Amino acid sequence: MALLSAFLLWLGWPPIPYSSILLFIGFIPLLIALENIILSKTIKKKGLKVFLTAALTAVIWNTASIYWVYNSISAVMPPLAATLISLIPFCLGAVLMAAAFRLYYQLRQKSSVLLSLFGLMGFWISYEFLHESWDLAFPWMTLGNGFANFHQLIQWYDITGVYGGTVWIWLINILLFILYLHRKGLYTLKNKILVPVSIALLLLVPSLYSLLRYFSYEEHQNPAQVVVVQPNVNPYIKFQLSPEEQLSTLFALSSSVAKPNTEFFIWPETALSQNGYFDEEHFRDTYTYNQILKFLDQYKNGNVLSGIESYQLYNDAKTPTAREISPHVYQDNFNAATLIDYSSKLQFYHKSKLVPGVEQMPFGTVMDFLKPLFKAFGGTTGGYGKQAEPSVFYAQSGIGVAPVICYESIWGNYVSSYIKKGAQFIAIITNDGWWGNTSGKDQHLQYAKLRAIENRRWVARSANTGLSGFINQRGDIVQQTKWWEPAALNQEINLNEEITVYTKVGDIAAYLGLTFAFGGLLIIIAKRRKQQVEQ
Repeated sequence: MALLSAFLLWLGWPPIPYSSILLFIGFIPLLIALENIILSKTIKKKGLKVFLTAALTAVIWNTASIYWVYNSISAVMPPLAATLISLIPFCLGAVLMAAAFRLYYQLRQKSSVLLSLFGLMGFWISYEFLHESWDLAFPWMTLGNGFANFHQLIQWYDITGVYGGTVWIWLINILLFILYLHRKGLYTLKNKILVPVSIALLLLVPSLYSLLRYFSYEEHQNPAQVVVVQPNVNPYIKFQLSPEEQLSTLFALSSSVAKPNTEFFIWPETALSQNGYFDEEHFRDTYTYNQILKFLDQYKNGNVLSGIESYQLYNDAKTPTAREISPHVYQDNFNAATLIDYSSKLQFYHKSKLVPGVEQMPFGTVMDFLKPLFKAFGGTTGGYGKQAEPSVFYAQSGIGVAPVICYESIWGNYVSSYIKKGAQFIAIITNDGWWGNTSGKDQHLQYAKLRAIENRRWVARSANTGLSGFINQRGDIVQQTKWWEPAALNQEINLNEEITVYTKVGDIAAYLGLTFAFGGLLIIIAKRRKQQVEQ
């Protein structure tokens, strides 16, 4: 049963088109297996058995869905280090998932089946909330992301965000499981019609509302011409190419599709690099910057938004990530974005959501003792610098754009922070080439559809080696490049200034789940104390 759940959940996960409806039944086999354990009169250490059975489902589902993580890490670290770090998303997420079911088992000892199942939903959402908030964050497997392959059904994400999808999936699984228990004589329903009717309403009402919203949604006409570029520079040989060669490719591809009124050229993550990093203070003096200005001579309203590897120098260690490069001189390196135009203001944004282990040392100074280990394995010893919150790039024309770098695009609440600050469209710059030709690149593209729906903003996506493209405000992929081919796309997008409910209020569905989890924990603690007093 645990293996069957793992298979259903994997099959329902992106990028398989329209398969996400399997998520509505994905947990039922596992819940049946756990029920058999709970009711067994022969099994000892039931709590451990529940944990291990749930962990089996979670490990297989996670590994089958995000196996490509190893590729991205092995690109920058030796095999042993890559294998060890890959275990973090594979196993850590699985352990947290299994812990939710372990708490469910404890709640079952103290409360009714139905209340315990709602507690399980709360414990699960708490795991998802933790796994997007702490230093080991990896919210790739948040359940609501599963509908990225069937976005026509979740147009209401502009109200709830992805946590609404998590609640939806769990409610259907819970009610179907209750129906199963009733049929087996393990749970008595006072009203036999209520649960089937509830299931039907929960399936139909959100779906019909979403389809109506999808087919009736109209964008306000506020056009802007945008170009996304996919230079297809092999990340493994990137630094063997000179800045001149890389710029030449970017210019040629950009010009091939540009129009005289093109306003934005979007280039991918780390598109601007050299042997070492660019000093932000003196970037205007570089060959790269001046060549970009010459390129923009052809486009009166043109702006280049590009990924860049940059650094800042300090006279003292202003940040925990700054390294001392000479006496009393410290350097902070950044995976950054920059907006270049003919104005006097040169804008930089420093990636904030950094990949644990590869781009940042988790838990800061607490994990300092691991720095020699990471250094020996070829990884980071201090991590990239970052900024505390997102910032919006503004063109001379006043257009605001959200510069979202790679991994950051899977945080709904983080991307919505750009929109609150005035971003009228979203630019995702990434380099998915490290993952190879795997489902990782497809999942990453599909998750961008969720950000478009949540905020009702166009997404212009520039990926170094694919997949690049444009996504409209309904979440439709309007244009898309092929994998591992140099390409450029031009699109007239509609800018939007309206704020959605989700953008305004954030993850309210997550707070609902946290409330259920808190209530479940209170019941567990209260019942345990009562038993101790009685003893």
